[in-house]
Amino acid sequence: GYAVDHKIDAALHGLGFTDNDFDLPVTALSGGQKARLGLARLLLSSPDLLLLDEPTNHLDIVGRRWLEDFLADEFSGSVVLISHDRWLLDRVVNRIIEIDRGVLHEYPGNYAAFRAQRVERMLAVERQHGKQQDKIRQEQAFIDRYKAGQRAKQARGRETRLERFKEGSLVEKHAELGVMNLDLPEPPPMGDFAFVADNISKSFGDRICFKNLSLSARPGDRIGIIGPNGAGKTTLVRTLLGDLEPDPGSGEIKRSPRLSMGWFRQSHDHIDKKQVAWEFLQSTIRSLEGSPRASEQEARNLAGAFLFTGEEQDKAVGDLSGGERGRLVLASLIASAKNMLILDEPTNHLDIPSAERLEEALQKFGGVDKTRVGGRGGLGGVLLLISHDRALLDDVCEKLVILDGDGNTRVFEGTYREWELKEKAERAAAAARSKKPAAKVSPVKPFPPKPSPTNSANSAVAGSRTPNNPRATAVTPNTAKTKNRFSNLPLEKLESRIADIGREFARIDIDLSNPRIASDATKTKKLLATRGELQKEQSELEEEWLRKSG
Repeated sequence: GYAVDHKIDAALHGLGFTDNDFDLPVTALSGGQKARLGLARLLLSSPDLLLLDEPTNHLDIVGRRWLEDFLADEFSGSVVLISHDRWLLDRVVNRIIEIDRGVLHEYPGNYAAFRAQRVERMLAVERQHGKQQDKIRQEQAFIDRYKAGQRAKQARGRETRLERFKEGSLVEKHAELGVMNLDLPEPPPMGDFAFVADNISKSFGDRICFKNLSLSARPGDRIGIIGPNGAGKTTLVRTLLGDLEPDPGSGEIKRSPRLSMGWFRQSHDHIDKKQVAWEFLQSTIRSLEGSPRASEQEARNLAGAFLFTGEEQDKAVGDLSGGERGRLVLASLIASAKNMLILDEPTNHLDIPSAERLEEALQKFGGVDKTRVGGRGGLGGVLLLISHDRALLDDVCEKLVILDGDGNTRVFEGTYREWELKEKAERAAAAARSKKPAAKVSPVKPFPPKPSPTNSANSAVAGSRTPNNPRATAVTPNTAKTKNRFSNLPLEKLESRIADIGREFARIDIDLSNPRIASDATKTKKLLATRGELQKEQSELEEEWLRKSG
């Protein structure tokens, strides 16, 4: 009984409420706050079974971490979870049920295991589809040959059976299988910088959004902007790009006069709802052949790359779902030859295959094209990404701007995963200095790779949580005294090697997602073995980094 108040405070703080919010009446809360309050009440009621439908929709990154910790480590009941948050699924669940075209498919394990098994199933469907197409061609050849001769009656009978077969038994391939094959038009050059902000601040009355921020963006930069809900992330972007002026006397912003910006916002009211989907793309994208207007085929190729089937491409925009409409706008922006993209929560209404396809497209747009092994190859555009989607941030961005909600900002050169590692070390060091227990932080681990069809449910990713391994090994805290083979390396070399391993992971993951390599068992086994060795080395390096940085 005495723990009740403490549990309430922990749940409310974990889901983004401040002490000042505690005495507010529920009627004064926003829609998002009410959703989070309802979630806190549900979690604290200690039911035997939790039914959670997109519980992270209104949560910032800190809230998502807290929810993961609660479900994975504290809640003892059963959980049925509907979610598009890949990190949440990877950490919390041990069984996945997928609804695919009206059919249920069950997979043991977490999200990493699901991806591996799903690719195996999709490849099996593709092989079945190929055999069916061979049968159709053979039947059609017989029908065409004999429909006007002595065997015309037999040909007509086979034609009827063929039509029934097409309607009732034909399987479809999955559009997302394999690596995106997409060429993008070159954006116009912007010069040495997109913008340079020097010591700028922005406030509205007593509310400080950010202060004394210096930030620059060069061609090829992909910058993630993160922070609590209401911290001022969109305000920061609007200030950097000239929609809002910084506070008087706080500093200045220089922008390239050749900036060409595409902005993805939450509302798409500006779109003509009567326009057909492929025609909308044709009217907004740039032609790869240099003509002033893209061809119908170019528009349809782009739509196909973003997982629109032929039937969906011919739908009116107004008849598309919210997620489909968002995917259509994202495709149009990425192929519109803008040299700067601003994406505000682009995955909010996307399903998981669409979010992963967006990641592939953004890798081609940004400064480092991860689909080109061994180096740079992007188009030199600048990306500003506001998102709570940790998988998207970690896969796409290589620089972060972190807002804390109190006006303080930090610029971090590195991936989201590297930022979590650094933040964890700083919390542990601060707790050690104050002689208090370190605040609990979710285990830091890389997002699992694109799977190969030879992966098994329990070996998809080294260190992933599966039914046989319910808790992946977490990074050893910096208080550990155990030394390893990297104990003699200085901090700078440790950081450099950790970054190198991240790039090696990316190259291996690209190879594993290539169907030609995935179908070769020997190559796949060798790549997985290499990845396992790198995983082990990475764990030791991070352990030593935490020990030294503390």
